[in-house]
Amino acid sequence: MRGTDSLSLIAAIGLLTLAPIGAAQAQSVQETTFFITSAGSGKGADLGGLDGADRICQTLAEAAGIRGKVWRAYLSTQAAGGATAVNAKDRIGRGPWQNAKGVVVAKDVADLHGPSNNLTKQTAITEKGGMVNGRGDQPNQHDMLTGSQPDGTAFAGNQDMTCGNWTKSGTEGAAMTGHHDRTGTDDSAPAKSWNSSHATRGGCSQDALRGTGGAGLFYCFAAN
Repeated sequence: MRGTDSLSLIAAIGLLTLAPIGAAQAQSVQETTFFITSAGSGKGADLGGLDGADRICQTLAEAAGIRGKVWRAYLSTQAAGGATAVNAKDRIGRGPWQNAKGVVVAKDVADLHGPSNNLTKQTAITEKGGMVNGRGDQPNQHDMLTGSQPDGTAFAGNQDMTCGNWTKSGTEGAAMTGHHDRTGTDDSAPAKSWNSSHATRGGCSQDALRGTGGAGLFYCFAAN
């Protein structure tokens, strides 16, 4: 009897030990307020405009168990065809933002666009907590669609930097991208920029994005 009682006690202690861990993990996931999309639209930089990109963020977050948040894609649009320019930095709320592992990547909008933000290959992870391939990995997927200048604002002028405000997927147009791993071919500021490194080449198709080191992925932030 004593042996049976001892085994029961050990089992009970084990369950009590595991329960808080599971609860903590669930809480951490629920508190996620920033991620890189684990998948794009599959149509290159055609995300269905800002609304379509936001839906991708929302769908991926909810599928990962992150509920009760309003998600916004970190994307700018340009003034074209009567449209009003939109700044990525104005869409994403006030912060702070943390990833699926509970690590804070930025305290607020100013911190996010300043030199002390905590966006790196290790912290800029997907909604599932997975790491995204960077420079040196096969395939390299460090190009994040942003359409933005370093300060998070839209580009002025007629040069397309947003693939037609995220509606093009052919050989025309281009989009500004950032390096989530803060690594490029040199040590210049653009090469290390998470949101404004270089434009795509050869158009806005999935193949064109792959050609410069991307996969049509982008950043998502909880705006509430």
